Amino acid sequence: MLFFCPPGPPYGPVTARFFAFSLEITAIISYNGTTPKEVKPMKIFNSYSSTLETFVPRHEKHVSMYVCGPTVYNYIHIGNARPVVFFDVVRRFFEAKGYLVKFVSNFTDVDDKIIAKAKQEGLSEKDVSDRYIGAFLQDLSRLGCKTDYLKPRVTECMPSIIAFINDLVEKGFAYVVEGDVFFRVGKIAEYGTLSNRKLDELLAGARIDVNEKKESPLDFVLWKHTEDGVNWNSPFSVGRPGWHTECVTMIDDIFGEEIDIHGGGMDLLFPHHENEIAQSLACHGHRLARYWMHNGWMNINGEKMSKSLGNVVFVKDLTIDPKAFRMFLLATHYRGPINYSPDSMEVYNKDWQRLVKSVTSLFQALDLKNALNPAIEIDNPEILATLRDFDEAMETDFNTANALTALNQLWKIVNNLARSKTEFPAMNQALKAINYMLNILGLEIEQTPLTPEELDLVARWEAARQAKDFASADRLRQELVRRNLA
Repeated sequence: MLFFCPPGPPYGPVTARFFAFSLEITAIISYNGTTPKEVKPMKIFNSYSSTLETFVPRHEKHVSMYVCGPTVYNYIHIGNARPVVFFDVVRRFFEAKGYLVKFVSNFTDVDDKIIAKAKQEGLSEKDVSDRYIGAFLQDLSRLGCKTDYLKPRVTECMPSIIAFINDLVEKGFAYVVEGDVFFRVGKIAEYGTLSNRKLDELLAGARIDVNEKKESPLDFVLWKHTEDGVNWNSPFSVGRPGWHTECVTMIDDIFGEEIDIHGGGMDLLFPHHENEIAQSLACHGHRLARYWMHNGWMNINGEKMSKSLGNVVFVKDLTIDPKAFRMFLLATHYRGPINYSPDSMEVYNKDWQRLVKSVTSLFQALDLKNALNPAIEIDNPEILATLRDFDEAMETDFNTANALTALNQLWKIVNNLARSKTEFPAMNQALKAINYMLNILGLEIEQTPLTPEELDLVARWEAARQAKDFASADRLRQELVRRNLA
């Protein structure tokens, strides 16, 4: 085996109906037959402060998370998949530790690219969006991501978006020029904190802005006056919202307060997330989220992945098992860069297949002896050590690379126990422990009890071996191999 490891909160009446989406909580593993392992203070690297901070949720045992979702005009590529997979793991770990997680990720279903695609194909913008939302959710399922989260669409939130923009105008943080609405960046003293940029330097480095409507070249669009494509009536004009105001409005509408975690790719840090914070400070006096998390870039064969370079790989076109690709994504710390190459994918694909075989063999060895005991308590020192290493890795800024190292150590124990076929307590503990890790990492392996027919086949093979009827034993073994039972 080989891994390459470089009481409910007051959300408000608007969102009460959404809370049920997060009621399913992954079972907490029990140590030493007593209580669940005490969770150490969790550390998260906060992009806003550029420091590792102790995670303290706004409401005890509740976590509110928002991750910027896709603009749905095309299929997602493997770079888009990285934040999707990573923040799915973040959610899973919180849930495994008993937190109730309210997870939201949006669909941007109004955009110039969507309008262009609709015109090109003679479709409505909704037809285009619906197609690629469906494709996105299929890709999520293939990658092992949960899809039971809140998925607001921009087009469904337009009254709230218009009201939010109007509030900014009335408070003097935005202004209307010929139907367009712009945000006054200069009124936010903290602007640039997230991206570690100073306002004076941004102004000095700004290119000459051809848009003479703006008071400052740094001001950004909240509402665009246009009748091209899908549009809405507003107090300002007929038009549609600017990208930077959509997410902040949906967070405000769904959560009604500053959330715990806002996540996304490093490419969104500036200006998108910076502009979100500016609007939230203007409207509510808080920075929208307590903790800002950003995953690193993905390159392909050492080069930046780009449609213009023609080197984009869509998730739907992966030639390896999507779970193997997920393993590849998690083998690098989320804040570090990651390089995709077809050769390395084959290594991960083989690793994944071996892992599936190991876990399946352990499960079947217990099933054959009617010895499965999923309720067993874990007290084996070696297995406990891997669990502690795994949890410590995840508690330290979600270090999935180190978590996979702990999984690797447990995998070795699983292989040894699967070969023994007799140490039932240890075998059950190892199976429970590895399923705990795999469930958090989103690498679940299906474990189906053997059918009476399969059990009979194994019994006849063992009987033939005992009777030294080697011809029958070989024939029966071939059938077991065909059924992935040997």
